[in-house]
Order: sequence, then structure tokens, then C-alpha cells
Amino acid sequence: MAFPLISHDPAVMSGKPCIRGLRITVGTIVGLVASGNSRERILQAYPLLEPADIDAALAYAAWRMEEREEALVLS
Repeated sequence: MAFPLISHDPAVMSGKPCIRGLRITVGTIVGLVASGNSRERILQAYPLLEPADIDAALAYAAWRMEEREEALVLS
């Protein structure tokens, strides 16, 4: 699945998934939403964000939660 607004750069926030290369992590956005902050409040607190960035962060987090890691079985 492609997430064009989510970037991974080892030089930015230690490679954590960020919004458009900004130093705003997906985890920060998801945490703010989970804490009950409105989109309007988040956008006020982070003026570089756009509404689509919040949607992208939530979609990315949901996708990551659905990933399954299977144990390697050696015969």
C-alpha cells in the first residue's frame, strides 16, 4: 500500500514515519487524535500540517496495525 504523504528518512526523527519529511511523526498525530484533540486544534498547534496529513497518519497507523509478522519456521 502506498502512502505518499508519509516519509521515512533515517536523518529525520531517527527514521520514524513522518508527515511529508517534516519533523512531525505519525505517532504524534495519532497520539493527539487519541487524546481527544480536534483536527482544528492539531492544525493550529502544527501550522505546517494540512487536513490530508491527519488522514494519512491515521490511515498509515491503521495499515501498520493490520500487518502480521509470521514466525520463521525452519525445517
